[in-house]
Amino acid sequence: MSDMQISQVLAQMRALAQSAGVAEAAPQGPASTEFANLLKQSIEQVNQTQQASRTAATAFEAGDPNVSLAEVMVASQKASVAFDATVQVRNHLLTAYQEIMRMPI
Repeated sequence: MSDMQISQVLAQMRALAQSAGVAEAAPQGPASTEFANLLKQSIEQVNQTQQASRTAATAFEAGDPNVSLAEVMVASQKASVAFDATVQVRNHLLTAYQEIMRMPI
């Protein structure tokens, strides 16, 4: 993934966090702390999306008239895309870490 694509993914993650009402952390310490906080918030957001999907599916299965099949499917797809993006970010971070570890000192 190129730097431009990574920047786009991070921008999308920030936009999702803002739309979900998650306040961005103000810079308080070293960059590693900020990155860790951003990563933690992103994972929590993915978890919330998956829980919302599960809740919508359960409500639909229980016959709740306020939940339509379309809403359940959209929530499910959002959760799936968010999880897939998180896995891809993890894979790229792991690859970057492995490349750094292979560098000669």
